[in-house]
Amino acid sequence: MDLNGIIEKLSTVKVLVVGDVMLDHYIWGDATRISPEAPVPVVNVFNDSWSAGGAANVALNLTSLQASAGLAGVWADDEAASQLKAIFAENNVSSESLHVSATAPTIRKTRVVVQRQQICRIDREAAPADYAFPGDDALRSACEGVNAVILSDYAKGVVTEELLGELSELCREQGAILAVDPKPRRRLNYHGADLMTPNRNEALELAEISVGLHDDFPTEAVCQAIYDRYQPQRLVVTLGADGMILVEEGKILGRLPTRAQEVFDVSGAGDTVIAVLTASLAAGASLVEAAHLANSAAGVVVGKFGAATVTPAELRAAAKLDESIPLITT
Repeated sequence: MDLNGIIEKLSTVKVLVVGDVMLDHYIWGDATRISPEAPVPVVNVFNDSWSAGGAANVALNLTSLQASAGLAGVWADDEAASQLKAIFAENNVSSESLHVSATAPTIRKTRVVVQRQQICRIDREAAPADYAFPGDDALRSACEGVNAVILSDYAKGVVTEELLGELSELCREQGAILAVDPKPRRRLNYHGADLMTPNRNEALELAEISVGLHDDFPTEAVCQAIYDRYQPQRLVVTLGADGMILVEEGKILGRLPTRAQEVFDVSGAGDTVIAVLTASLAAGASLVEAAHLANSAAGVVVGKFGAATVTPAELRAAAKLDESIPLITT
């Protein structure tokens, strides 16, 4: 398994990320007293920071690994979009295919963080209908020349049944990989995707199987139900600290465990997983090879705060540490 060779090939891959583009705003402060007006902490702010979230974080994960990435989605002509433009310019993300809405603001999530603990989140967004992305020619132009398309659905309104159908057809025409990070409550038809990457809860919902939070994951039943309903060529179910389950053409290949390590923040780990899996597959990796790299990359980003990315050097180092992790097939 030449994982270093695959990492080198990532720079030859071109990916379009379609989905809900967001700005993550962090307000950093200290709280040493309670407000006399209400039983809430008084936060003395010492810093603000901004990063890309949602589909935008998927794109940044790709360019961090030297792949080419473009974004198709919806934003506005506002302050949040200006912040994102600066982030995209610094990270070589193409925003040419982003549609400017006259009615909806750029989605922004503001988190107040005190001593590394998030104490609240403030969301600014409109109704899902206001984030509809124009299809047909705009979508065809965005997909031109790509090796893969990642559908990053955060249920904010960009991804619709019609958009999914158009993307599926365009990817078939171009021989591009269609990877989907699904939101089961949307009840969209993900049939025939080349890759699906649900987490534990999403997989159970897709399979319409209910188990307790601490019960064993019913791997065979869930994977069979998802394959029967959607027939993805590849299915990767992420289980957090328990690793990921790999399925190809309906056959369970096994479970890839994670390396024991300190976890600081799991937000954005799913973005990293689908970015690395898709880019690696587009670079010619097998599903097992791609999963090894995605597993290692996720291990890097959960050690960072917020939605984070991984560099080729970090991925090489992590993959070397993880090279002895076996795929459990029983």
